[in-house]
Amino acid sequence: MIKLYDRTIGDWLEYWAAQIPDQDCIVYSDRNLRFSWREYNQRVDYMAKGLVAIGVKKETKVGIWAQNVPDWLTFMYACAKIGAIAVTVNTSYKEHELAFVIENSDMHTICITDGVSGSDYVQMAYSLIPELKMDPRGYLNSKRFPELKNVIYIGQEKHRGMYNTSEVLLLGSNQPDAGYIQIKKLVYCHDVVNIQYTSGTTGFPKGVMLTHHNIANNGLLTGEHMNFTQNDKLCICVPLFHCFGIVLAVMNCLTHGSTQVIVEKFDPLVTLASVHKERCTALYGVPTMFIAELNHPMFNLFDMSSLRTGIMAGALCPIELMRLVNEKMFMDITSVYGLTETSPGMTQTRIDDTFHTRCTTVGREYEFTEVAVIDPHTGEVCRDGVQGEMCCRGYNVMKGYYKNPDATAEAIDKNGFLHSGDLGVKDPDGNFRITGRIKDMIIRGGENISPREIEEFLYTMPGVKDAQVVAIASAKYGEDVGVFIIPQENVDIKPEDVRDFCKNKIARYKIPRYIFFVSEYPLTGSGKIQKFKLREIALDLCRQQGVEIV
Repeated sequence: MIKLYDRTIGDWLEYWAAQIPDQDCIVYSDRNLRFSWREYNQRVDYMAKGLVAIGVKKETKVGIWAQNVPDWLTFMYACAKIGAIAVTVNTSYKEHELAFVIENSDMHTICITDGVSGSDYVQMAYSLIPELKMDPRGYLNSKRFPELKNVIYIGQEKHRGMYNTSEVLLLGSNQPDAGYIQIKKLVYCHDVVNIQYTSGTTGFPKGVMLTHHNIANNGLLTGEHMNFTQNDKLCICVPLFHCFGIVLAVMNCLTHGSTQVIVEKFDPLVTLASVHKERCTALYGVPTMFIAELNHPMFNLFDMSSLRTGIMAGALCPIELMRLVNEKMFMDITSVYGLTETSPGMTQTRIDDTFHTRCTTVGREYEFTEVAVIDPHTGEVCRDGVQGEMCCRGYNVMKGYYKNPDATAEAIDKNGFLHSGDLGVKDPDGNFRITGRIKDMIIRGGENISPREIEEFLYTMPGVKDAQVVAIASAKYGEDVGVFIIPQENVDIKPEDVRDFCKNKIARYKIPRYIFFVSEYPLTGSGKIQKFKLREIALDLCRQQGVEIV
């Protein structure tokens, strides 16, 4: 019988450490690293006590800025056990975006790695927090970020002003258990455990507050829809900082006692090799990931026959791709629809649905939730087959946006429905289809991009009078970023100037691929810019200029 649990994330970890202590909990196949549930639970306990020793308390915000490295989850679980709040930071962020998240979240501690290609996290930390090179560890006094007291380097290297992983673990291993046990008792399942920043339509991202109850139960139900058990092994190659990774993948495994086979950074070869070596039974990804795996020249060298299910989400899932995954990877793929504010799952196709249903719909509503298609003008629930806004209420709806009650009130109506901004229809069988968007949002390969955020950033570029960002259809990513710029008089700007201005200031995926210069915008009678016409103009200009839409 499917039910919701009132366990905290720490409770779930300790449950499986007692039930199946010697079974693999986390595996990194490419580096031959694995932890049993017992070993991992102990490591998390040491990390949690170490965080307490450096001043982390209940409701303290701890940022995690890293790819899927082995101790990413250790920090997240450690926060959960002591009632701290993990703030997941997009690995593509640059200084401009990181500074906003540190300040907006009142971050107390941030955990970082060396970084990713083109982004040196350590140097960015020193740039934003120069006091790190002067203040002793534990006594950081940042002028720009007064709440920030610790920087932890995830690894063994030592950096001036930062703790490293080994030091925090060692601190924790020497702390008494008595106080720690009392701290854990004060953690409640309806406490916020995670803040995820999501792009909105009004500029900078908003911090979505998610509770233990939100995300653990969403992961639980997601796994139930695919018949997960402790015998399953899920290959996780999607980023942990996204709801897709941390909830649909990690929380699914945590609530079913399943093994997590983690890929640090998506690479089709490493993913295929991990599935082959560990005999994984499930695999997740956005469409571009599955395309890269299927088209890899070494695909046929790996045995995919252990796979049985998975999730393809983050963008529209083409029917032909679903068919190829079904035939060549032996997977009955499901689709999940939702958003960070709904933890994220609102609807999901089930493993036993027909192939046609799994290809053409986003499935039925999750148990213990109510998904309604609501007319955005009248507020009335639409009849089957009539388009309206996808709305949801239930256990999975966020606690709200951090320090933003106005935005929270705008997103959640007086009846408790979270408004998605997406348009959809419901068929007589209870399955939903997504048909469009009300929100002015770009979804590029699973990344939500706020046009407003990029516009406001481009307004700071010398010579730019106005900028309007729109979605351009893309075969590879679903959508990509296009911008129409009106330059100031007597100013000559070229597309490469715009890209150079954006480089190393905003995340690479936000940098406009298509850049057009115009003298005016198409307007409505009331003077509102018609962005749908800009999208049409963009396609025409690309054809005229011989620019390939990829």
